[in-house]
Amino acid sequence: MSLRPETTRQIDAMVADVQSAGHVPSLAVGVVRDGELAHLATAGTDPRPHADLQYRLGSITKTMTAVLVMQQRDAGRLALDDPLRRHLPEADAAGPVTLRQLLGHAGGLQREPDGPWWERSEGVDLPTLLRGFSTAKIAYPPHRAFHYSNLAYGLLGGVLERITGTPWPQLLHERILAPLDLHRTTYAATEPYAPGYVVHPWHGTLREEPRTDTRAMAPAGQLWSTVTDLARWAAFLADPDPAVLAPDTLAEMCAPVIITDPETWQGGCGLGIQLNRDGDRIYVGHGGSMPGYVAGLATHRPSRTGVVSYANSYGFRTGSIRGLGHRILAHVLDTEPVAARPWRPADRPPPAEPAPLTGRWWWMGTPLDVGWDEHTGELVGVLRDTVVSRYAPEGPDRWRGVSGEEHGEVLTVLRDDAGRPVALDIATFVFTRTPDDEP
Repeated sequence: MSLRPETTRQIDAMVADVQSAGHVPSLAVGVVRDGELAHLATAGTDPRPHADLQYRLGSITKTMTAVLVMQQRDAGRLALDDPLRRHLPEADAAGPVTLRQLLGHAGGLQREPDGPWWERSEGVDLPTLLRGFSTAKIAYPPHRAFHYSNLAYGLLGGVLERITGTPWPQLLHERILAPLDLHRTTYAATEPYAPGYVVHPWHGTLREEPRTDTRAMAPAGQLWSTVTDLARWAAFLADPDPAVLAPDTLAEMCAPVIITDPETWQGGCGLGIQLNRDGDRIYVGHGGSMPGYVAGLATHRPSRTGVVSYANSYGFRTGSIRGLGHRILAHVLDTEPVAARPWRPADRPPPAEPAPLTGRWWWMGTPLDVGWDEHTGELVGVLRDTVVSRYAPEGPDRWRGVSGEEHGEVLTVLRDDAGRPVALDIATFVFTRTPDDEP
């Protein structure tokens, strides 16, 4: 789905302004709509960006590690409320900390493992990482407060390796990268790639940063990727391929485990997914940084619109890559809202079973209008003209809420002695055909 020329012109201007003011050697931003890269905006010449140029993902890697964990959960090989020590006995010092808490940065673990700064140093293997884990690494009691932890994701990678018997890089390739054709998302830098720099604040010279192999900490931030591949991943976070992850599981990942700023409720963390509020919109995704690089991914799931971004400098002189991505995403959604899905007439009246359930029902003087959606085979209940719930058939006279306020609740059809439906029992609230609740 292409964007209008005026929209792309304004996006290009935003990117150029940020690259100039931020003193960024190379900046690339992609806008994703309906599963496709709709626009690429670039600025800078060191090197000149393009859609197939690799940058380092940093902590966006965590979103893929989290999907690997959820795949194992769906396969029945772990439970989110398993304590970490069930799968990594060497991490017994974690006490009752669970996999769910680690995924959501609510386990109270310190940010980093032992040793020198792992992002800028050659990594260690899993046994060495575990030997450095002790009660000293617990910063807060579990779920007391949000506390971002790279260490948590190194440990989650260890859990995956123990459960599957497969090293994290191989598991990632087999379960995510190959099925989604993310062929330019790699463990190590693969030409063409952008070198990563620190920009000197006073005279603007560039110092190239090392490209490290972080080994056991790789699940927290190792990967390299391109605009094209990250756009596909953004599209996956909006509308996942069921062969890789069930849509309901991704929706579960995008629900908050913890609020990151309890005073304002502008941000939260799901199961490996960062959540940011912009007015009435929620963006899901993640930021990333490694020495010499920053990256961003933000997706608005209802509209299947996202923004992915990379820069090869460790931070900007002014502004941030996250702020740029969110501004561009808001601009696209404000200026080019997704068109409403066209209404389609039904080809035939509802079948015999749902037909007598349609029409107006009442509870305590409150109207519930029930319709039939031929295309999905669902009942559609509209309460007070605004609250919409959908119900799928589950058995004779039994329907299960599949969306809306009554999601998960049961609608039971009550009949008189002649077999006529006279009431709908929705989670014990009984709706009848008359406003005074008389059947």
